[in-house]
Amino acid sequence: MPPIRRYEEIAAHYRRLIQDGELAPGDSLPSLRKVCDDFNVAMGTANRAFQVLKAEGLTEATSEGTVVALRPSVVISGADRLDRLNRTGRRYGPGEDTTGRRVMRRSVYDIEICRALEIEPGDEVVIRIRTFRQDGKPTSVGVSVYPPQTTAEVPELADDAQMERPFGELYTERTGREVTQGQRTAHARQASQDEIDALQLDVPAHMAVAVLVTNVTFHDERGPVGYWEDVYAPGVRVPTA
Repeated sequence: MPPIRRYEEIAAHYRRLIQDGELAPGDSLPSLRKVCDDFNVAMGTANRAFQVLKAEGLTEATSEGTVVALRPSVVISGADRLDRLNRTGRRYGPGEDTTGRRVMRRSVYDIEICRALEIEPGDEVVIRIRTFRQDGKPTSVGVSVYPPQTTAEVPELADDAQMERPFGELYTERTGREVTQGQRTAHARQASQDEIDALQLDVPAHMAVAVLVTNVTFHDERGPVGYWEDVYAPGVRVPTA
């Protein structure tokens, strides 16, 4: 892997502050001169970092300088939100909320989920679904699936209420086994009608809609303990790293 260049480090620093809510929509970023002083870089390097953030839709130029975009176009995954929660204690970013939360026990037959969780088709799992919104507009549908061995240790997962703490934290606390996150992958597929409805997509009946899907599996030393999937509304940007 090639070394990270200085402008990439600077862009990553401010990107993280924006995603964590430390810099809210409309907030000003430091002047280029201050960035040069803070990071000990040349003006061209600082300017290149700011151009990266602008190209990603995270910032915009105004007569007063560079500010965080009022409606950032980047939508992060559930796993990224978990990382943000662990870092900052914040469940949501600026302008973000959820709606349509559902919790259910179901027999699962999806081959990809069965393979990820190492269960047999027809096994019962707990599924938690919610729609994420930015400024009231749906941006993604988050689905988390938990096998019996996980819900036995964290029965709160089967409750309708919002979890007060991350499932992995509770699981590790009760079992002594650390939960780790696997590699996040992405693919495109046709959206289901439920997903079209949740994302409030205005399309003719029976029209196929392509959506981007990312997924990740969580493990402990004995095997898989959870599977998360995010389905993104057409047109949103999703960070890949």
